[in-house]
Amino acid sequence: MTHSLPPRPNLEHLRGQAKSLLAAWRSGDRDATQAFIDFLPKARDLTVAAARRAAFSLADAQSVIARRNGFPSWSNLTRHVEILRGLEGEWRFESLQVDGQQLPAAMLGHSRLLFDGDRFRMESPEGHYDGHFAIDTARKPMRLDIAFVEGPEAGNSSYGIFQLNGDALTICLGLVGSSRPTAFKTTAGSGHALEELRRTSTARPAGVSGGVARPRESARAEAVPSSDPGQFGPATSPLLQQLEGEWSPVRLVANGAEMGAEWLAYGLRMAKGNEVKVVFGGQVMVHAKVRIDDSTSPTSIDYLHLAGAGKGKVSHGIMEWIGSEVVFLMAGPGQPRPADFASPSATQTLSQWRPRG
Repeated sequence: MTHSLPPRPNLEHLRGQAKSLLAAWRSGDRDATQAFIDFLPKARDLTVAAARRAAFSLADAQSVIARRNGFPSWSNLTRHVEILRGLEGEWRFESLQVDGQQLPAAMLGHSRLLFDGDRFRMESPEGHYDGHFAIDTARKPMRLDIAFVEGPEAGNSSYGIFQLNGDALTICLGLVGSSRPTAFKTTAGSGHALEELRRTSTARPAGVSGGVARPRESARAEAVPSSDPGQFGPATSPLLQQLEGEWSPVRLVANGAEMGAEWLAYGLRMAKGNEVKVVFGGQVMVHAKVRIDDSTSPTSIDYLHLAGAGKGKVSHGIMEWIGSEVVFLMAGPGQPRPADFASPSATQTLSQWRPRG
């Protein structure tokens, strides 16, 4: 899906480009003539002089504009632009299925998806996601590639398929790290999410920028962990063994907000050895290696993030047991370790878990 269109392409503007190109060629402009030679198949072997004598039409100029933007034909370009601009607006979820599990409709009212050109913003209780996307309308079904710029999955990508019918949109998406679906369905363990959405506004949404990527130099500096990754080796311990298995969330407070009870049912903490994953609604929120020091009070725990915006960085936290349940309070990457559980800040994440089953 390599195209060179602007974020919000306009068909009238593209038609104007074709007309201007044709007029420039007719006036003898060398650059316009060379454009026909470079991008129009039937002109590829012509000299500049021969191309100036040719009988190029508006359809030929449109083909040049299409090919110059990475499309095989004008019809492919126009379909792409029509579908892309046809996605614009605000969408609400009517149905969401993850790994073959249907989420209750009551949960969906707090989420919305905003499209503005090839930029998007996804707002949901577990976090806000900003980024760019590309579509391939020549495929059946049409394809969707998502690049996350800000939010829990910053730096990651997802691949899916979609179909658009007026104000009805269906997306089947491979969650980060999963394959692209080939059909509009999900099954247990597939790593796929099936989304049915209804457009609630055709107006151009405000504030959908696609997010701001970290500057490369800053990204490299931040990628240096605050602790030696070699200390997160494969060794286990009695405490790590006690944390192994699957855990269900009892409570989650992130970004200063408490997650609603209806969402907790779709959370899962999975641990094996010194590696842990935290998943909500099929979305991986944490994937990290773990180091624990039970000689401190409270017990110290560190995460070396293996994915997401914090990849390569270390988060410091504390943990405690409440009967058979375990509570974690984790600071953001590079931030100081919390001293106690009394008053979590907006940059810390408090979670409480019980053994699943």
